[in-house]
Amino acid sequence: MTVIDVSEDLAQLDAAIEAVPNQPAVFALWPKQGDPYLSKTVFLRRRLLRLLREREKPSRILNLRHTVRRVEYQLTGSAFESGVVHYEEARRLFPETYPEVIRLRMPPYVRMVLSNEFPRSHITTNLTRSAGLHFGPFRSRASAERFEAQFLDLFQVRRCQEDLVPSPGHPGCIYGEMGMCLRPCQEVVGPAEYRNEAERATEFLRTGGRSLLDSIGRSRDRLSEEMMFEEAARQHKRLEKVQDVLKLRDELARDVDRLNGAAVTRSMSPEAVELWLVREGNWLGPHRLSFEVHEGKPVPLDRALREIFAAAEPRRLTVRRRQEYLAILSRWLYSSWRDGEWLDFESYQDIPYRKLVNAVSRVARRHDMM
Repeated sequence: MTVIDVSEDLAQLDAAIEAVPNQPAVFALWPKQGDPYLSKTVFLRRRLLRLLREREKPSRILNLRHTVRRVEYQLTGSAFESGVVHYEEARRLFPETYPEVIRLRMPPYVRMVLSNEFPRSHITTNLTRSAGLHFGPFRSRASAERFEAQFLDLFQVRRCQEDLVPSPGHPGCIYGEMGMCLRPCQEVVGPAEYRNEAERATEFLRTGGRSLLDSIGRSRDRLSEEMMFEEAARQHKRLEKVQDVLKLRDELARDVDRLNGAAVTRSMSPEAVELWLVREGNWLGPHRLSFEVHEGKPVPLDRALREIFAAAEPRRLTVRRRQEYLAILSRWLYSSWRDGEWLDFESYQDIPYRKLVNAVSRVARRHDMM
């Protein structure tokens, strides 16, 4: 971080602030006593002037002019980079309270609880390492609940949250009466048969719906070939229903262990962009893609991208760090102020380089226009 030491001569502070670039940044104001004030801004000089300049008239706006002894700041190239730097500085300065300091809210996930004898789903904002699958992150809890409700309609798994003690005398629920649950609570099916259905639901989430789409599609085609057109039409209706459910997914929502992609944002360097890589739900950090000229010729973007991805080492974060970085990504991606592009892909063995080159080119053009 760049540091401005504040002396007794406040005129020097004013001159130093006037020399500060009016660009996006993360900054910390250190008082003579106590904890620093940490924040981020789109216009650094204007924000510092607002907090530290001399005021002729009394104002309700916070003024730290006479209490600050040091100013630290780090310029950033994008809103996403500001969010990451803000988070990392908060962890350094406030190791116990940083989520509250930066108001970091965890996004919701649909979780399949596979450790239960009778697996079920529920909405959670916490990732865990226990047996299960986390599908998300979603934009909001309402969005996750809407997807979960429609997704469960495709399978006969339970919606109750209780730890079941199956008994023929169990009162059951409306979903069992409607044929939308196998009713393990009433011992209509045993644990093994119920788990088979739960595994079908889990595989649906794990494959992003392909397991069910492929199965229904093959059945429809077979029935059509056998000239059983009514049954084929019924299967086609099922296929359309599955497709409608999948449309309810938010942009990032998938099995977290299969979340692969790259965010492309502006860079502090005018001749580069930043790539923020995610692999299997784990944050790999930023990689700068420079539009360098080698021996009088620019390096092809495709080749430069392949070199970056080849050098990106797989990384395993703690559950908490993984969850927090995904929260930062979600906040940026689902925001109205997103200033870059996100491109997801199935795996690091099947990266769509042409699409990535196009995304890099679009971000670089927007950078040049600013």
